[in-house]
Formats: sequence, structure tokens, C-alpha cells
Amino acid sequence: MKPTVLFVCVHNAGRSQMAAGYLRHLAGDRVEVLSAGSEPRDRINPVAIAAMAEEGIDIADSVPKILTVDAVRESDAVITMGCGDACPIFPGKRYEDWQLDDPAGQDLEMVRRVRDDIRGRVETLLTELLPAR
Repeated sequence: MKPTVLFVCVHNAGRSQMAAGYLRHLAGDRVEVLSAGSEPRDRINPVAIAAMAEEGIDIADSVPKILTVDAVRESDAVITMGCGDACPIFPGKRYEDWQLDDPAGQDLEMVRRVRDDIRGRVETLLTELLPAR
């Protein structure tokens, strides 16, 4: 059975969307990828879209979603990025909190640094979720 990963940040418009974009790109259909926010914005951060486009990953059609208890319940791994205790905790789930700068309102150079940090973390997560056979 393939693992499900939920990426959560407050607005679901930058960090969590970039992480979801990378995981979809790197894992293909081997992992189910979800993202959500405790206070979702109405659209994805355009600078995050531009930074990911430089990597050949299109997140422009993604839509910020509200975090639900069901999304957490159906996930094997829940990766939070600054949403604090807005995320419900269920026993038996893997939880990680990634300390990442918020790209909201930042320039492309700063968002690239956040993007590159996220990529490294997603690559590590992927090797842990899908160990080489």
C-alpha cells in the first residue's frame, strides 16, 4: 500500500504547496500527496509558483485547502511547517515539524532558498518512506 503524506502550513499557499509539488514530482504515483492549511489563502503565492517553475514543477493550478481532521486521519506522515497546534494528533502517525521561513511577501531570491531547503527535506523523507528494495 502506498503511503500518504500531508503537508500543512498556515496559508497552504507557499511552503506546503512547494513540498507537495516536489514530492509529487519525485515520487510519481508511489506516494499519495495532500496539502492543507489552518487558514488557507485564496490562491498560491505567485513567487512560490515562479520558484517551482524554475525547477520544472508546475504548482500554478493548485488550490489552497482547509486542514481537516479527515486529511490528518488518512495520512501516514504529517509534515507541519509552522501551524503549531492547529494540527490534530492521532496515535500511530509520523509527525514532523519543519522549521522553514515563510515565503509570503518575500522576493524570489529568498523563496528560492526556502524551495531548496524543502527539496532536500522532501528527498530525505522520500528515502525514508520508500526504502530501496
